[in-house]
Amino acid sequence: QVQLVESGGGLVQAGGSLRLSCAASGDTFRINTFGWFRQPPGKQREWVASIRTTGTTSYGNSVKDRFVISRDNAKNTIYLQMLSLKSSDTAVYRCAAGSDDYSYQWWGQGTQVTVSS
Repeated sequence: QVQLVESGGGLVQAGGSLRLSCAASGDTFRINTFGWFRQPPGKQREWVASIRTTGTTSYGNSVKDRFVISRDNAKNTIYLQMLSLKSSDTAVYRCAAGSDDYSYQWWGQGTQVTVSS
């Protein structure tokens, strides 16, 4: 099993920045891909970004050029640096991990990000 714990959420003004962290523990050798997802209030969950063991990254169109996903393999931790935040970025952000490139078997509890305009 893999456990994921997010941190770093909070309240920030529009135009500001935040960095989210996701620490993985347990059978981390099984992880191939990490991802960040978010769910705005009253809306469906949206994929934000992902990073593979190879270092390959992908981003959703709404966050491209503003968010950066990275990983520290030694610490089994991934990060989501969020810049130029907008009110539309307000959501619960969840970290996920999977053993292949496209599915996620393990999920964190989530961390709230609120952007005030």
